[in-house]
Amino acid sequence: MGKAIYRSPALTGAFWMVLAGVVYAAGNVLIQQLTMKMGFASSSVAFWQYGIALLFAIPYLWRTGLAVMRTAYPGQHIVRVALSALGVQAWVFGLQSVPISQAIALVMTSPFFIIVGARLFLGERVGPSRWLATAVGFSGALLILQPWSASFTWAALLPVLSALLWGGTSLITKKLTAHERPESITVWLLMLLTPINALVALGGGFAVPAGDAIWIMLALGLMTVLAQYFLTLAYSSADAAYVQPFDDLKLPLNVLGGWLVFGYAPDTLFWVGGVMILAASLSIMLIERGRER
Repeated sequence: MGKAIYRSPALTGAFWMVLAGVVYAAGNVLIQQLTMKMGFASSSVAFWQYGIALLFAIPYLWRTGLAVMRTAYPGQHIVRVALSALGVQAWVFGLQSVPISQAIALVMTSPFFIIVGARLFLGERVGPSRWLATAVGFSGALLILQPWSASFTWAALLPVLSALLWGGTSLITKKLTAHERPESITVWLLMLLTPINALVALGGGFAVPAGDAIWIMLALGLMTVLAQYFLTLAYSSADAAYVQPFDDLKLPLNVLGGWLVFGYAPDTLFWVGGVMILAASLSIMLIERGRER
């Protein structure tokens, strides 16, 4: 029984996606601490975040050499990193302006972009159960967002832009995993993101962390490289259209982190939306597991 679960692409992909969500949630709390609470420039946070992540990857590069970056698809890597860099900048700037719960609710439009993209560009089969799960999850996100409330601001639309850009990144990641190793995809991202973010940071007023910010940055960099690697493993284990609904779990995870650290207390609609998202993610996993049997 244990071996069957271990060999299941459905459960393996879900496991890595959920683990990536946990690490991302912790990283988002640190980003908001740096930007909203400590006043650190968002463009500089993005640079240090991925620059430090690259430093954590150096031991691996030293052990394997530059051979890990050998690829027959440099164009796909470059486009993927460009989309990811733009998404990172929009996301960090968004967290400087709005609470984690609102930002996460908006970025959860990403499944829509990925499901449609997986069908149009990757030719993946998207059955009724997957469409329904994505729709339920998206509806739950809208209940948590409450765009009709006074707390809604135009700055909160930045996570929507991130969702679109990262949706494109995820589709290219899935395509690359058919030919590339997860380690190669992760290192390409870290190697190219740092110089791109450096240029943006210079244009926005470069800031150097000091005091407690140094330790927060170090932790953020470590979480970033781990989350990217876990995400790549998720997409290499199962279809993008299948694993993406599990990304919905980032909503309760991030809202929990925002509540524990910053006191952003969720209201009743949050719990309704959260149950909808969790139910959608669990149901699609059970359906997929049943098909494997």
